[in-house]
Amino acid sequence: MEIHAILIETLGEYAPSYATVKKWVVRFKHGDFSTCDTPLSGRPKTVPTPEIIDQIHELILEKSWISAKSIIGQPGITRERVGSIIYEDLDMRKLSAN
Repeated sequence: MEIHAILIETLGEYAPSYATVKKWVVRFKHGDFSTCDTPLSGRPKTVPTPEIIDQIHELILEKSWISAKSIIGQPGITRERVGSIIYEDLDMRKLSAN
């Protein structure tokens, strides 16, 4: 509690929560003085490479009616990135002939 009080006095609203400080104290008492983040489990986020962006662009130019779902099945292209690649990286929008 004393350490948390000092952090609040020093950092104000930016001070970590009491629970976080408590976890840090326990880790330090067990000899863990690392200031680096531990690796997280799970798959890393993908970053669109120029090759993947070009591949999606070519698919769309070849078949203008292609859906995002069918693009997802291509190697190296994840569901999370298809929309942002199309709208942000390629600056493409849907068109309607209504």
